[in-house]
Amino acid sequence: MRIHILKITLAAIVLSLSACSILQSDTVDETRGWSASKLYAEARTEIAAVNYDLALKYLEKLESRYPFGTYAQQAQMDTAYVHYRAGDQALALAAIDRFIKLHPDHPNVDYMYYLRGLVNFNDRKSILEFMASQDPSERDQKALREAFDSFKLLVERFPKSIYAPDASDRLGYLLNAMAEYDVHVARYYYRRGAYLAAANRAQSSVQNFREAPAIEEALWILVRSYDALGMTELRDDAERVYRKNFPNSQLSATGQQPGKSKSSWWKVWE
Repeated sequence: MRIHILKITLAAIVLSLSACSILQSDTVDETRGWSASKLYAEARTEIAAVNYDLALKYLEKLESRYPFGTYAQQAQMDTAYVHYRAGDQALALAAIDRFIKLHPDHPNVDYMYYLRGLVNFNDRKSILEFMASQDPSERDQKALREAFDSFKLLVERFPKSIYAPDASDRLGYLLNAMAEYDVHVARYYYRRGAYLAAANRAQSSVQNFREAPAIEEALWILVRSYDALGMTELRDDAERVYRKNFPNSQLSATGQQPGKSKSSWWKVWE
């Protein structure tokens, strides 16, 4: 009986040791002992293959094991890029801001400002909300403004950056987009008889985006809103500015109502 019990006990110990061995083999870190260059090379390979989860895994291990030096800094930049490519806007912005805070004088910090602009510029959620048919007064253009600020900062601080020309082009687009947004909201208020709100929004567009094409309609809405409010002196002042800057405008020539003559600029399918 004692021998039998001893055999059972030994068998249990063997099974226990085998289970531990299996568990340990399952949790072995394949990257153990890899150099910083090896981790970075593998991360770049996975980025090229669009395996972002695995790429982030390698980048995280690289930064935690080798927290100092060029590889760690490059890992931080690539982490921001991977989050951007994966569509993780919040994580991308957090990684970008962290890098800029830690390395404000890094030779490639201009790229991080550029990337921050791209993240906001390509904010899918904001674009979809912007193009949706919901009440425009409930939307904002936070992502557009943050993209504009990032690109503007890049152009001003790093005028010789290789990213500056593209950033400058995007600034022009964003300026027009923000002006069009204000005019779109002004149109919305005017059509609903909220003439004071329409005038205020149109005035904001005129003051902030003087060079944008949308200013023509902004001034026209301003004239019509003041007229509807019975503010004849302000109406006449706005009309003088409007006619001086847009003498051949078709808005006044046709006498159209604001918002009824053309498709919304942002509905590209119309």
